[in-house]
This record gives sequence, structure tokens and C-alpha cells, in this order.
Amino acid sequence: MKKVTVVGAGNVGATCANVLAFQEIADEVVMLDVKEGVSEGKALDMMQTATLLGFDSSIVGCTSDYAKTAGSDVVVITSGIPRKPGMTREELIGVNAGIVKGVCENILKYSPDSIIIVVSNPMDTMTYLALKATGLPKNKIIGMGGTLDSSRFKCYLSKALNANPNEIDGMVIGGHGDTTMIPLTRYATYKGRLVSEILDAETLNKVAADTMVGGATLTGLLGTSAWYAPGAAAAYLVDAIIHNKKRIIPCSVMLDGEYGQSDICIGVPCLIGENGIEEILDYKLNAEEQALFSKSADAVRATNDVLKEINAI
Repeated sequence: MKKVTVVGAGNVGATCANVLAFQEIADEVVMLDVKEGVSEGKALDMMQTATLLGFDSSIVGCTSDYAKTAGSDVVVITSGIPRKPGMTREELIGVNAGIVKGVCENILKYSPDSIIIVVSNPMDTMTYLALKATGLPKNKIIGMGGTLDSSRFKCYLSKALNANPNEIDGMVIGGHGDTTMIPLTRYATYKGRLVSEILDAETLNKVAADTMVGGATLTGLLGTSAWYAPGAAAAYLVDAIIHNKKRIIPCSVMLDGEYGQSDICIGVPCLIGENGIEEILDYKLNAEEQALFSKSADAVRATNDVLKEINAI
């Protein structure tokens, strides 16, 4: 009996819960939100699709009742607020840091053995905060960002190749941000063949650039942040843990010397299974890629420093 809790019943959280139930990744999915009736309403709406879509998972919604999350194997944290007009970066991080710390504290009261997936932004910094605030082993706190970024990378590659995206392998490492992520074009393959042997450098560079602004592109089109791919990316990560899939997925994880970095959560290739982060894989970066990774780490650290300035850690 596998149980997953999704904290935050907004677009991303609700999509994640829907995918978890529809694909029967978990036997029971609990959605929790602070807004009265929202998670209950969305859970009921989803359950009314069970006979139409043919799934047997149950979905339960609740308002701030963490007792209903008890015994969760995995918890996905999507809660937080977007940056509002006139709000400083420090104010945004301060609000979301308070939310994430509170969620972690309440979750661990009822599910002390759970693995926590952080989706809340700024994602790398919130993953770092969750790890510092809980004191959990680093394998049990995972930032989702690279999972989503890599999915977008493979989507853009498939468009450039006019190919099935499921036959493409590609990975994005570094920070989860427009200027900090690093699509590893050198490693991307299509049916086992290096994409760099198929696409010219100009096309491949455009694919990388489009990937990096993938989130901003959708915000421009939709007028709000994306939710289908982020929600599905979180569910994909849950599936790898719940069913011990041993998938190689880039995730934000605490580094201790890997890739030349320490005391930072940032996206690197990880082996994901029932224990969460089971191994950090050493992809041999060339000098240019390593320089980009170091620059990305510097940017993430600058955001992490805000946590110290506001005494969040």
C-alpha cells in the first residue's frame, strides 16, 4: 500500500496528484491545501473520473489537516507564492521559506520516514532550506527542477529532429533557472546516436537556448506559470521512488565535493530508487561545461545567502 501526499492543491499540485492517481503510481493520494475546500473539491472532481479513466487509486483532499497525511511514503511540496509586483526577492524568499519550513515540520510529525520532493520556488534554495531545517539525510530531500528541465530539453530536441521525444535522451544540470541551467547538448542522443552528429551547432545551440527560457516562454503565452509538465515531472520522480525504478534523473541534491561543489543543492545526474537519491553520478564535464556549472553554483549560492540574511537557517 503506497501513499503519497501532495502539499499545495494549485495547478502544479493538482496535476501531480491527478497523474499519480491516473497512472496508479500510488494507492492513496492525499492533497492538502490551506485554502478551505480547494483540495477537497479537486479530489472529488478527480475521483469522479475513476470509472471514466479506469484507475483504482483513491484521492483524498483536506484543509491543513496533516493527520490525514500520516504514513506517507513520499511527500511532494508545491506550496508557496509567486513573486508579486513590488515584492523584493528577499520578501519572496522569506515568505516561501516560512511556508516550506512549516510544511516540513508538520509532515515529519506524521510521516517521519517519508522522502520529500521540493517543487516550491526558488527550488534549489528551498531544497537547501528543507535539508537544513529538517536535518534529514541528504538522500531524502530532493529538488525536482532538473526532471522538468530535461523533459523540456527532450521536447525541443524532438522538434528539431522531427522525432519521437521518447526515443531521445537528454539531460539538464545546474540551477533551476533561466540563466543557471545547463543543457548537456554534448551528451544528448537519439536512438543511441549523438544528436551533435545529426544537428548543426546553430540548431543545437537554439535548442539549448529555448530550453533555458522554457518556463518563461510558457509564462508569456499563458500569463501564469506552467503546470502540466511540472506536475507530471514531480509524479515521474515519485514513481521512480515508490516503485524503485532506478532511473537516472537530474535532481537538486546536496553536494559534498561532487562536481567541485559542497554545501549546496543543485541539479546533477542522480540514480533514483526506493531510498531516494541512491547515487550521484559523475558525468565527466569538459572545461566549458565545468565553468558553466561553477557559475550556476555561484548564482544559487547568492540566493541561498538570502536565507542567512533573513535568519531562515
